[in-house]
Amino acid sequence: MKLAPRDAPRFFAKPDPGLAGVLIYGADAMRVALKRQELIAGLVGPQGEEEMRVTRIPASDLRKDPALLGDAIKAQGFFPGPRVAFVEEATDALAKVITPALDDWAAGDATVVVTAASLTPRSALRKYFEAHRSAYAAAIYDDPLSAAEIEAELQKAGLGVVSREAMTDLRGLASALDPGDFRQTVEKLALYKLNDPTPVSPADVLACAPASTEAEMDDVLHAAAEGNPAALGPLLSRLEAQGVQPVTLCIAATRHFRTLHLAASDREGPAKGIARARPPVNFKVRDRMIRQAQAWGAHRLETALELLIDTDLQLRSSSKAPQTALMERALIRLAHMARR
Repeated sequence: MKLAPRDAPRFFAKPDPGLAGVLIYGADAMRVALKRQELIAGLVGPQGEEEMRVTRIPASDLRKDPALLGDAIKAQGFFPGPRVAFVEEATDALAKVITPALDDWAAGDATVVVTAASLTPRSALRKYFEAHRSAYAAAIYDDPLSAAEIEAELQKAGLGVVSREAMTDLRGLASALDPGDFRQTVEKLALYKLNDPTPVSPADVLACAPASTEAEMDDVLHAAAEGNPAALGPLLSRLEAQGVQPVTLCIAATRHFRTLHLAASDREGPAKGIARARPPVNFKVRDRMIRQAQAWGAHRLETALELLIDTDLQLRSSSKAPQTALMERALIRLAHMARR
């Protein structure tokens, strides 16, 4: 049977123990692994691994010895309870091994859990699971976590009371992080709020959110927008050492100042303008960018954008002027404009 995406969160949280098997496939190996962990924990319980009721079979081992899966399905463990035979990183080449083993499956046998990378609709493995009466095929897509999945992660971590503003920030964080990193952030937040009965606030989320991988580039943009030219030299040196190209920095600066211009031009004020920005502004710098938009004003931001567009054209032209120096000069000029 084919598992619909809308039914997947409920299924993985509480799977049917009488299933013959489940195929979990998708392009993102981390997302597939997290769903597989959740499914197996739901089938065998928290002690299943310790009680050796889970048999892990790498695809390479199964190719060498096709009887491994059939033996694992029928084997009886020392401890009572449901069992799982897990085939890791399967490919369509293993369909001829997996399908006979599942054809021989009977009530009381171990549930077969198979993980795979992306599978096309013509995949023999996918077709078999989708047509099986007591097995599921679940596609895992690279979509951000849904509201239900976010709430489920919060419940698992014991975070039952979350303010509306903090929930908005958590949704933004979930769209920026992969599920594994988001889960770690929620666990960190739960430890941060240990023995604290007050609702989770935006400040709590900010304290536990991971640092951005583009933090130093953001620091450069904020230094320019807030009129701090003295900070630009060391920051630009670090970015150059990391291999960040001047054109990349110019694109990021243009995007930053366009967002500020959008906020400053909004009829309902910069806060509303920042909220309407697409892509959404990271909640960690939202208030900071609102203050920048207020300080600059729409007219001066138009002048700043003209400067950045001219710099971008120079960087992309056949000019032999040093590109790093061109970009540094543009940022220093922006920083001095902000101080006027």
